Amino acid sequence: MPQECNKNAPPPSRKLRVLLLNQCFYPDSVSTAQHLTDLALGLVAAGHEVVAVCSSRGYDDPKRRFSVQEDWCGIAIHRIWTPGLGKSARWRRFVDFASFWLSATWILLRLGRFDVTVCLTSPPLISTLGQVMARLQGGAVVPWVMDLNPDEAVAAGWLREGALPERVMSALQRWSFGQAARIVALDRFMAKRLRAKGVPQDVLHIDAPWSHDDAVHWDVPGRDAFRAQHGLTGKFVVMYSGNHSPCHPLDSVLEAALQLRAHPTLHFLFVGGGSEHGKVRAFAQKHALKQVTCLPYQPKDHLAASLSAADLHLVVMGAPFVGMVHPCKVYNILTLGLPFLAIGPEECHLVDLAARLPDTRYARIGRHGDVAGLVQALEEAAVVGPLPPSPQSQALAAEFSQSRLRPRLIDVIAEAGGAKPAMN
Repeated sequence: MPQECNKNAPPPSRKLRVLLLNQCFYPDSVSTAQHLTDLALGLVAAGHEVVAVCSSRGYDDPKRRFSVQEDWCGIAIHRIWTPGLGKSARWRRFVDFASFWLSATWILLRLGRFDVTVCLTSPPLISTLGQVMARLQGGAVVPWVMDLNPDEAVAAGWLREGALPERVMSALQRWSFGQAARIVALDRFMAKRLRAKGVPQDVLHIDAPWSHDDAVHWDVPGRDAFRAQHGLTGKFVVMYSGNHSPCHPLDSVLEAALQLRAHPTLHFLFVGGGSEHGKVRAFAQKHALKQVTCLPYQPKDHLAASLSAADLHLVVMGAPFVGMVHPCKVYNILTLGLPFLAIGPEECHLVDLAARLPDTRYARIGRHGDVAGLVQALEEAAVVGPLPPSPQSQALAAEFSQSRLRPRLIDVIAEAGGAKPAMN
Protein backbone atom coordinates (compact mmCIF):
# COMPACT_ATOMS: atom_id res chain seq x y z
CA MET A 1 0.00 0.00 0.00
CA PRO A 2 2.44 2.70 -1.14
CA GLN A 3 1.83 6.17 0.26
CA GLU A 4 3.52 9.47 -0.37
CA CYS A 5 4.91 11.36 2.60
CA ASN A 6 3.90 15.01 2.84
CA LYS A 7 6.90 17.00 4.00
CA ASN A 8 5.33 20.46 3.55
CA ALA A 9 3.35 20.88 6.76
CA PRO A 10 2.20 24.18 8.26
CA PRO A 11 3.18 24.57 11.92
CA PRO A 12 0.29 23.70 14.27
CA SER A 13 -0.83 26.04 17.05
CA ARG A 14 0.44 23.40 19.45
CA LYS A 15 2.33 20.25 18.57
CA LEU A 16 0.54 17.21 19.97
CA ARG A 17 1.88 13.76 20.69
CA VAL A 18 -0.73 11.44 19.19
CA LEU A 19 -1.03 7.67 19.65
CA LEU A 20 -2.90 5.57 17.08
CA LEU A 21 -3.96 2.25 18.60
CA ASN A 22 -5.39 -0.49 16.39
CA GLN A 23 -4.61 -4.00 15.23
CA CYS A 24 -4.20 -2.89 11.59
CA PHE A 25 -1.95 -0.21 10.13
CA TYR A 26 0.42 0.41 7.23
CA PRO A 27 1.27 -1.53 5.09
CA ASP A 28 -1.78 -3.77 5.60
CA SER A 29 -4.49 -3.48 2.91
CA VAL A 30 -7.62 -3.91 5.04
CA SER A 31 -9.88 -0.84 5.14
CA THR A 32 -9.21 0.22 8.73
CA ALA A 33 -5.45 0.06 8.09
CA GLN A 34 -5.81 2.30 5.05
CA HIS A 35 -8.00 4.85 6.85
CA LEU A 36 -5.79 4.97 9.93
CA THR A 37 -2.70 5.35 7.74
CA ASP A 38 -4.40 8.21 5.90
CA LEU A 39 -5.13 9.87 9.26
CA ALA A 40 -1.54 9.36 10.44
CA LEU A 41 -0.15 11.03 7.33
CA GLY A 42 -2.56 13.93 7.77
CA LEU A 43 -1.54 14.38 11.40
CA VAL A 44 2.15 14.40 10.45
CA ALA A 45 1.41 16.90 7.68
CA ALA A 46 -0.29 19.09 10.31
CA GLY A 47 2.94 19.07 12.33
CA HIS A 48 2.06 16.61 15.09
CA GLU A 49 4.16 13.76 16.48
CA VAL A 50 2.52 10.44 15.62
CA VAL A 51 3.12 6.99 17.12
CA ALA A 52 1.23 3.90 15.93
CA VAL A 53 0.91 0.66 17.91
CA CYS A 54 -0.44 -2.21 15.83
CA SER A 55 0.06 -5.90 14.97
CA SER A 56 3.09 -7.29 13.20
CA ARG A 57 0.86 -9.72 11.26
CA GLY A 58 -1.42 -9.10 8.32
CA TYR A 59 -5.06 -8.90 9.37
CA ASP A 60 -6.39 -11.18 6.66
CA ASP A 61 -3.19 -13.17 6.15
CA PRO A 62 -1.48 -13.83 9.51
CA LYS A 63 1.45 -15.43 7.67
CA ARG A 64 2.34 -12.00 6.33
CA ARG A 65 4.78 -10.35 8.73
CA PHE A 66 5.88 -6.73 9.11
CA SER A 67 8.88 -5.16 10.84
CA VAL A 68 8.56 -4.98 14.61
CA GLN A 69 9.66 -1.36 14.66
CA GLU A 70 9.78 1.16 11.85
CA ASP A 71 9.97 4.90 11.26
CA TRP A 72 7.93 5.58 8.14
CA CYS A 73 7.00 9.03 6.81
CA GLY A 74 7.67 10.53 10.23
CA ILE A 75 5.46 7.98 12.00
CA ALA A 76 7.03 5.83 14.71
CA ILE A 77 5.44 2.38 14.28
CA HIS A 78 5.62 -0.25 17.03
CA ARG A 79 4.26 -3.63 15.95
CA ILE A 80 3.14 -6.35 18.32
CA TRP A 81 3.81 -10.06 17.98
CA THR A 82 0.72 -12.25 18.22
CA PRO A 83 0.40 -16.02 17.67
CA GLY A 84 -1.48 -15.49 14.40
CA LEU A 85 -3.91 -18.34 15.08
CA GLY A 86 -6.45 -16.98 12.60
CA LYS A 87 -10.24 -16.73 12.62
CA SER A 88 -11.35 -20.32 12.15
CA ALA A 89 -12.44 -20.66 15.81
CA ARG A 90 -13.49 -18.22 18.50
CA TRP A 91 -10.83 -19.40 20.92
CA ARG A 92 -8.18 -18.62 18.28
CA ARG A 93 -9.46 -15.08 17.94
CA PHE A 94 -9.58 -14.71 21.72
CA VAL A 95 -5.95 -15.80 22.15
CA ASP A 96 -4.80 -13.44 19.39
CA PHE A 97 -6.77 -10.56 20.90
CA ALA A 98 -5.56 -11.28 24.44
CA SER A 99 -1.92 -11.45 23.35
CA PHE A 100 -2.33 -8.13 21.51
CA TRP A 101 -3.77 -6.52 24.65
CA LEU A 102 -0.97 -7.79 26.89
CA SER A 103 1.82 -6.81 24.52
CA ALA A 104 0.25 -3.43 23.79
CA THR A 105 0.03 -2.72 27.53
CA TRP A 106 3.75 -3.36 27.94
CA ILE A 107 4.65 -1.17 24.97
CA LEU A 108 2.38 1.68 26.05
CA LEU A 109 3.84 1.71 29.56
CA ARG A 110 7.26 2.24 27.99
CA LEU A 111 6.14 4.89 25.49
CA GLY A 112 4.91 7.32 28.13
CA ARG A 113 2.27 10.03 27.94
CA PHE A 114 0.33 11.04 24.84
CA ASP A 115 -1.78 14.16 24.46
CA VAL A 116 -4.39 12.21 22.50
CA THR A 117 -4.94 8.51 21.92
CA VAL A 118 -7.06 7.60 18.88
CA CYS A 119 -8.44 4.08 19.27
CA LEU A 120 -10.16 2.12 16.56
CA THR A 121 -12.07 -1.08 17.32
CA SER A 122 -9.78 -3.99 16.52
CA PRO A 123 -9.31 -5.92 18.70
CA PRO A 124 -12.72 -5.29 20.30
CA LEU A 125 -12.83 -2.77 23.15
CA ILE A 126 -9.26 -1.64 22.56
CA SER A 127 -10.44 1.85 23.57
CA THR A 128 -10.66 0.48 27.12
CA LEU A 129 -6.89 -0.05 27.12
CA GLY A 130 -6.43 3.47 25.75
CA GLN A 131 -8.53 4.82 28.61
CA VAL A 132 -6.61 2.88 31.26
CA MET A 133 -3.32 4.26 29.94
CA ALA A 134 -4.74 7.78 29.80
CA ARG A 135 -5.87 7.48 33.42
CA LEU A 136 -2.37 6.36 34.42
CA GLN A 137 -0.37 8.78 32.29
CA GLY A 138 -2.75 11.57 31.31
CA GLY A 139 -4.12 12.71 27.99
CA ALA A 140 -7.42 12.46 26.11
CA VAL A 141 -8.91 9.47 24.28
CA VAL A 142 -10.88 9.63 21.03
CA PRO A 143 -12.50 6.33 19.99
CA TRP A 144 -13.06 6.11 16.21
CA VAL A 145 -15.87 3.53 16.19
CA MET A 146 -15.40 1.48 13.03
CA ASP A 147 -17.63 -1.24 14.47
CA LEU A 148 -19.53 -1.47 17.71
CA ASN A 149 -18.85 -4.39 20.05
CA PRO A 150 -20.13 -6.34 21.89
CA ASP A 151 -23.29 -5.28 20.01
CA GLU A 152 -22.01 -6.75 16.75
CA ALA A 153 -20.98 -10.01 18.41
CA VAL A 154 -24.45 -10.40 19.93
CA ALA A 155 -26.17 -9.65 16.61
CA ALA A 156 -23.94 -12.20 14.87
CA GLY A 157 -24.69 -14.88 17.48
CA TRP A 158 -21.14 -15.02 18.77
CA LEU A 159 -22.21 -13.79 22.22
CA ARG A 160 -25.46 -14.34 24.08
CA GLU A 161 -27.09 -11.17 25.33
CA GLY A 162 -27.23 -11.12 29.11
CA ALA A 163 -24.53 -13.77 29.53
CA LEU A 164 -21.57 -12.89 31.76
CA PRO A 165 -19.07 -12.20 28.90
CA GLU A 166 -21.55 -9.85 27.23
CA ARG A 167 -22.31 -8.03 30.49
CA VAL A 168 -18.60 -7.56 31.23
CA MET A 169 -17.85 -6.30 27.71
CA SER A 170 -20.84 -3.94 27.77
CA ALA A 171 -19.71 -2.54 31.13
CA LEU A 172 -16.20 -1.94 29.76
CA GLN A 173 -17.67 -0.32 26.66
CA ARG A 174 -19.86 2.04 28.72
CA TRP A 175 -16.93 2.95 30.97
CA SER A 176 -14.50 3.68 28.12
CA PHE A 177 -17.07 5.67 26.13
CA GLY A 178 -18.04 7.57 29.27
CA GLN A 179 -14.43 8.73 29.71
CA ALA A 180 -13.87 9.73 26.06
CA ALA A 181 -13.08 13.32 25.11
CA ARG A 182 -14.85 12.83 21.76
CA ILE A 183 -16.30 9.77 19.99
CA VAL A 184 -16.38 9.46 16.22
CA ALA A 185 -19.53 7.74 14.90
CA LEU A 186 -19.81 6.82 11.22
CA ASP A 187 -23.47 7.60 10.47
CA ARG A 188 -26.74 8.72 12.05
CA PHE A 189 -27.69 5.14 12.91
CA MET A 190 -24.50 4.57 14.88
CA ALA A 191 -24.87 7.93 16.60
CA LYS A 192 -28.42 7.01 17.64
CA ARG A 193 -27.18 3.73 19.12
CA LEU A 194 -24.39 5.51 21.00
CA ARG A 195 -26.79 8.11 22.40
CA ALA A 196 -28.98 5.25 23.64
CA LYS A 197 -25.92 4.03 25.57
CA GLY A 198 -25.66 7.38 27.32
CA VAL A 199 -23.08 9.14 25.13
CA PRO A 200 -23.90 12.88 25.19
CA GLN A 201 -24.62 14.56 21.88
CA ASP A 202 -21.84 17.11 22.37
CA VAL A 203 -19.26 14.32 22.65
CA LEU A 204 -20.26 12.79 19.32
CA HIS A 205 -18.64 13.68 16.01
CA ILE A 206 -20.47 12.09 13.07
CA ASP A 207 -18.50 11.55 9.86
CA ALA A 208 -18.14 8.58 7.56
CA PRO A 209 -14.77 7.02 6.68
CA TRP A 210 -13.56 8.93 3.64
CA SER A 211 -13.09 7.67 0.12
CA HIS A 212 -9.50 7.10 -0.99
CA ASP A 213 -9.54 9.94 -3.49
CA ASP A 214 -5.74 9.86 -3.61
CA ALA A 215 -5.88 6.34 -5.04
CA VAL A 216 -9.33 5.88 -6.60
CA HIS A 217 -10.25 7.33 -9.98
CA TRP A 218 -11.93 6.13 -13.16
CA ASP A 219 -9.12 4.18 -14.82
CA VAL A 220 -9.97 2.95 -18.33
CA PRO A 221 -6.55 1.45 -19.17
CA GLY A 222 -6.41 -0.17 -15.72
CA ARG A 223 -9.96 -1.49 -16.14
CA ASP A 224 -9.14 -3.08 -19.48
CA ALA A 225 -5.89 -4.59 -18.22
CA PHE A 226 -7.50 -5.97 -15.02
CA ARG A 227 -10.39 -7.51 -16.96
CA ALA A 228 -8.02 -9.07 -19.49
CA GLN A 229 -5.77 -10.43 -16.72
CA HIS A 230 -8.69 -12.23 -15.06
CA GLY A 231 -10.57 -13.40 -18.13
CA LEU A 232 -13.38 -10.85 -17.81
CA THR A 233 -13.22 -9.19 -21.22
CA GLY A 234 -16.68 -9.07 -22.77
CA LYS A 235 -18.40 -9.92 -19.47
CA PHE A 236 -20.83 -7.83 -17.43
CA VAL A 237 -18.92 -7.84 -14.13
CA VAL A 238 -20.82 -7.71 -10.84
CA MET A 239 -18.27 -7.02 -8.10
CA TYR A 240 -18.28 -7.28 -4.33
CA SER A 241 -15.03 -5.75 -3.09
CA GLY A 242 -13.95 -5.53 0.55
CA ASN A 243 -14.38 -7.36 3.82
CA HIS A 244 -16.51 -10.53 3.52
CA SER A 245 -18.16 -10.55 6.92
CA PRO A 246 -21.36 -11.92 8.49
CA CYS A 247 -22.32 -8.27 8.88
CA HIS A 248 -22.59 -8.11 5.09
CA PRO A 249 -24.35 -11.41 4.28
CA LEU A 250 -23.95 -12.64 0.72
CA ASP A 251 -26.34 -15.62 0.84
CA SER A 252 -28.98 -14.03 -1.38
CA VAL A 253 -26.32 -12.86 -3.84
CA LEU A 254 -24.89 -16.37 -4.10
CA GLU A 255 -28.34 -17.88 -4.63
CA ALA A 256 -28.94 -15.32 -7.37
CA ALA A 257 -25.60 -16.25 -8.95
CA LEU A 258 -26.67 -19.90 -8.86
CA GLN A 259 -29.91 -19.09 -10.69
CA LEU A 260 -27.99 -17.00 -13.23
CA ARG A 261 -25.34 -19.63 -13.92
CA ALA A 262 -26.44 -19.95 -17.55
CA HIS A 263 -26.50 -16.20 -18.25
CA PRO A 264 -24.28 -15.52 -21.27
CA THR A 265 -22.47 -12.42 -19.93
CA LEU A 266 -23.00 -12.01 -16.16
CA HIS A 267 -19.86 -12.70 -14.11
CA PHE A 268 -19.55 -12.35 -10.33
CA LEU A 269 -16.23 -11.17 -8.91
CA PHE A 270 -15.59 -11.29 -5.13
CA VAL A 271 -12.46 -9.34 -4.14
CA GLY A 272 -11.12 -9.06 -0.60
CA GLY A 273 -10.97 -11.24 2.48
CA GLY A 274 -12.60 -11.92 5.81
CA SER A 275 -14.27 -14.90 7.43
CA GLU A 276 -16.89 -15.32 4.68
CA HIS A 277 -14.53 -15.12 1.70
CA GLY A 278 -13.72 -18.81 1.93
CA LYS A 279 -17.44 -19.63 2.10
CA VAL A 280 -18.02 -17.80 -1.16
CA ARG A 281 -15.25 -19.80 -2.81
CA ALA A 282 -16.61 -23.05 -1.35
CA PHE A 283 -20.13 -22.27 -2.64
CA ALA A 284 -18.78 -21.61 -6.13
CA GLN A 285 -16.78 -24.83 -6.10
CA LYS A 286 -19.68 -26.91 -4.74
CA HIS A 287 -21.99 -25.75 -7.52
CA ALA A 288 -19.30 -25.53 -10.22
CA LEU A 289 -20.09 -21.87 -10.87
CA LYS A 290 -17.63 -20.93 -13.56
CA GLN A 291 -19.04 -17.39 -13.64
CA VAL A 292 -17.79 -16.72 -10.09
CA THR A 293 -14.21 -15.56 -9.43
CA CYS A 294 -12.64 -14.91 -6.00
CA LEU A 295 -9.56 -12.71 -5.60
CA PRO A 296 -7.67 -11.48 -2.50
CA TYR A 297 -7.45 -7.87 -1.37
CA GLN A 298 -5.83 -5.69 -4.01
CA PRO A 299 -2.96 -3.34 -3.10
CA LYS A 300 -3.98 0.28 -2.78
CA ASP A 301 -2.02 1.27 -5.89
CA HIS A 302 -4.12 -1.26 -7.87
CA LEU A 303 -7.41 -0.15 -6.34
CA ALA A 304 -8.44 2.20 -9.15
CA ALA A 305 -7.97 -0.50 -11.78
CA SER A 306 -9.69 -3.17 -9.70
CA LEU A 307 -12.76 -1.11 -8.83
CA SER A 308 -13.00 0.36 -12.34
CA ALA A 309 -13.22 -3.19 -13.72
CA ALA A 310 -16.79 -3.58 -12.40
CA ASP A 311 -19.94 -2.79 -14.36
CA LEU A 312 -22.10 -3.06 -11.24
CA HIS A 313 -20.90 -2.98 -7.64
CA LEU A 314 -22.59 -4.76 -4.75
CA VAL A 315 -22.84 -3.05 -1.37
CA VAL A 316 -24.43 -5.11 1.38
CA MET A 317 -25.71 -4.27 4.87
CA GLY A 318 -27.11 -6.97 7.16
CA ALA A 319 -30.31 -5.78 8.84
CA PRO A 320 -29.24 -6.67 12.44
CA PHE A 321 -26.01 -4.69 12.06
CA VAL A 322 -27.34 -1.25 11.15
CA GLY A 323 -25.66 1.24 13.50
CA MET A 324 -22.93 -1.26 14.41
CA VAL A 325 -20.95 -1.30 11.16
CA HIS A 326 -20.81 1.05 8.19
CA PRO A 327 -20.71 0.33 4.43
CA CYS A 328 -17.65 2.49 3.76
CA LYS A 329 -16.86 0.75 0.45
CA VAL A 330 -19.71 2.70 -1.16
CA TYR A 331 -17.70 5.95 -1.15
CA ASN A 332 -15.02 4.64 -3.49
CA ILE A 333 -17.80 3.43 -5.80
CA LEU A 334 -19.43 6.87 -5.75
CA THR A 335 -16.04 8.45 -6.47
CA LEU A 336 -15.80 6.34 -9.62
CA GLY A 337 -19.38 7.19 -10.51
CA LEU A 338 -20.22 3.56 -11.22
CA PRO A 339 -23.61 1.88 -10.66
CA PHE A 340 -24.22 -0.07 -7.48
CA LEU A 341 -26.84 -2.45 -6.13
CA ALA A 342 -27.47 -1.80 -2.43
CA ILE A 343 -28.78 -4.82 -0.54
CA GLY A 344 -30.10 -4.10 2.94
CA PRO A 345 -33.08 -3.10 5.09
CA GLU A 346 -35.32 -0.14 4.31
CA GLU A 347 -33.73 1.93 7.09
CA CYS A 348 -29.97 2.09 6.61
CA HIS A 349 -27.24 4.42 5.36
CA LEU A 350 -27.15 2.77 1.91
CA VAL A 351 -30.81 3.62 1.30
CA ASP A 352 -30.13 7.18 2.50
CA LEU A 353 -27.43 7.53 -0.17
CA ALA A 354 -29.41 5.83 -2.94
CA ALA A 355 -32.32 8.21 -2.33
CA ARG A 356 -30.05 11.11 -3.28
CA LEU A 357 -29.30 9.70 -6.74
CA PRO A 358 -32.16 10.38 -9.16
CA ASP A 359 -31.03 7.91 -11.84
CA THR A 360 -32.00 4.47 -10.49
CA ARG A 361 -29.73 2.77 -13.02
CA TYR A 362 -26.85 3.95 -10.83
CA ALA A 363 -28.44 3.14 -7.46
CA ARG A 364 -30.57 0.00 -7.42
CA ILE A 365 -32.07 -1.37 -4.19
CA GLY A 366 -32.38 -5.04 -3.25
CA ARG A 367 -33.55 -6.91 -0.17
CA HIS A 368 -32.08 -9.87 1.70
CA GLY A 369 -34.05 -13.02 0.97
CA ASP A 370 -35.59 -11.64 -2.22
CA VAL A 371 -33.54 -13.77 -4.60
CA ALA A 372 -36.05 -13.33 -7.44
CA GLY A 373 -35.84 -9.55 -7.06
CA LEU A 374 -32.03 -9.66 -7.13
CA VAL A 375 -32.06 -11.88 -10.22
CA GLN A 376 -34.37 -9.42 -11.94
CA ALA A 377 -32.22 -6.42 -10.94
CA LEU A 378 -29.05 -8.11 -12.18
CA GLU A 379 -30.64 -9.16 -15.47
CA GLU A 380 -31.94 -5.62 -16.03
CA ALA A 381 -28.51 -4.15 -15.30
CA ALA A 382 -26.90 -6.55 -17.77
CA VAL A 383 -29.43 -5.54 -20.46
CA VAL A 384 -28.60 -1.86 -19.90
CA GLY A 385 -24.93 -2.77 -20.09
CA PRO A 386 -21.89 -0.82 -18.87
CA LEU A 387 -22.63 2.81 -18.06
CA PRO A 388 -20.26 5.79 -18.09
CA PRO A 389 -19.38 7.43 -14.76
CA SER A 390 -22.25 9.45 -13.33
CA PRO A 391 -21.54 13.13 -12.51
CA GLN A 392 -24.34 13.01 -9.90
CA SER A 393 -22.67 10.08 -8.11
CA GLN A 394 -19.30 11.81 -8.20
CA ALA A 395 -20.81 15.02 -6.84
CA LEU A 396 -22.28 13.05 -3.93
CA ALA A 397 -18.91 11.35 -3.42
CA ALA A 398 -17.27 14.75 -2.94
CA GLU A 399 -19.08 15.06 0.39
CA PHE A 400 -17.19 11.98 1.60
CA SER A 401 -13.77 12.73 0.14
CA GLN A 402 -10.56 12.48 2.09
CA SER A 403 -9.79 16.14 1.39
CA ARG A 404 -13.06 17.12 3.10
CA LEU A 405 -13.39 14.63 5.98
CA ARG A 406 -9.78 14.05 7.11
CA PRO A 407 -9.16 17.69 8.11
CA ARG A 408 -12.38 17.66 10.14
CA LEU A 409 -11.26 14.58 12.06
CA ILE A 410 -7.82 16.10 12.63
CA ASP A 411 -9.55 19.15 14.11
CA VAL A 412 -11.56 16.92 16.46
CA ILE A 413 -8.32 15.29 17.62
CA ALA A 414 -6.57 18.65 17.99
CA GLU A 415 -9.43 20.05 20.10
CA ALA A 416 -9.38 16.94 22.31
CA GLY A 417 -5.68 17.52 22.92
CA GLY A 418 -6.08 21.20 23.63
CA ALA A 419 -4.70 22.53 20.35
CA LYS A 420 -6.42 25.14 18.18
CA PRO A 421 -8.25 23.55 15.21
CA ALA A 422 -6.67 24.38 11.85
CA MET A 423 -10.02 24.81 10.08
CA ASN A 424 -11.46 27.41 12.50
